[in-house]
Amino acid sequence: MKKAKIISAVVMSGLLSIATAHASSIKIGFNVPLTGFAAADGTSALNGAELAVEQANATGGVNGENIVLVVYDDQASPKEAVPIAQKLIEKDEVVAAISGSYSGSTRAAAGIFQEAGVPYIAAYAVHPDITRAGNYVFRTSFVGEVQGRAGAKLSGETLGAKRVAVITLKNDFGKSLAAGLKESASDYGITIVSEYEYGIRDRQFGPIVSKVKSDKPDAIYASGYFFTAGPLVSQLRAAGITVPIIGQEGYDSQKFIDIAGAAAEGTIITTSLNRDSESSETQDFIREFESKTGNKADMVAASAHTAVKVIVAAMRKAGATDKAALRNAIAGTSVVAATGTISFNALGEVLKDVQVQIVKDGNWHEHSVISDAKLLAPPNQ
Repeated sequence: MKKAKIISAVVMSGLLSIATAHASSIKIGFNVPLTGFAAADGTSALNGAELAVEQANATGGVNGENIVLVVYDDQASPKEAVPIAQKLIEKDEVVAAISGSYSGSTRAAAGIFQEAGVPYIAAYAVHPDITRAGNYVFRTSFVGEVQGRAGAKLSGETLGAKRVAVITLKNDFGKSLAAGLKESASDYGITIVSEYEYGIRDRQFGPIVSKVKSDKPDAIYASGYFFTAGPLVSQLRAAGITVPIIGQEGYDSQKFIDIAGAAAEGTIITTSLNRDSESSETQDFIREFESKTGNKADMVAASAHTAVKVIVAAMRKAGATDKAALRNAIAGTSVVAATGTISFNALGEVLKDVQVQIVKDGNWHEHSVISDAKLLAPPNQ
């Protein structure tokens, strides 16, 4: 079979990188931040997705056809995500697409894929409105409120904290997490003693740290990404604050530990990846990812890997790449993946356990698992 060019394209800083693939390749779109403030997460997500594609093609692809990612850099910007979604649908004619990006970009793109009838999976973006775009949109990680409710159980029941200070990143991610925590706080005897907000560009947290210290909480629930959480945790510990700090999947990177240094020890997070899982799927992913990239596996890589695996399983189940049949196969899927056993409710929200990780001796390790189906039930409309 002859090869055709420009089946897979990666756009970075205005430059086009061309890969070759068989003319009959099956194309999956992938919007991801490869430049800008979220580039580290985007690169990890892309590496995870590429690994899943390589693994699928090594086991026969779909009906003997290879899978190819068509990748565009959305810079974690809604303004970039909209034309990218249109290109993937109209120019590249992808059969499905994945967001390896943050909530703002994913929300912006979701409606476009829905209108076009192209299945779209948010790998790790948390905003609840993403799946409300319609029945062609799914999510393989937790909606923000679910992760926030898990944080309430972890704080009040597992750690016994009754007075909690909340530090919230002012974006979709942080606000949805805080909403979930506050929704369930009273169920676990928690009083929110204070709440502070900060911006995504902030790295100096002196005023917040001083106020939190004077609040004397039993625990701190602080949302953020590794590049904001690292400095925040470091400064909280430098001020002599020793109470548990509870984060979320945004911390889930070796880069958080590198930035926070010794202050990272004991930090606890809710996330999707359990490094100490006995699951062969999880351990195989971790081993192969680290062999491929030379980097430690993280949540965004595992979530993107999971999203590709869901689409591949659905295509194999449907026996076709018809978009309506593929959408129905995704909706009915149950797949064992690196982030757990994946299935969806009527809104396309994932049903799975929350993994709790803790930093021990400079690495992420299992702390506990939250399996409360009622607590973790995502919205269904």
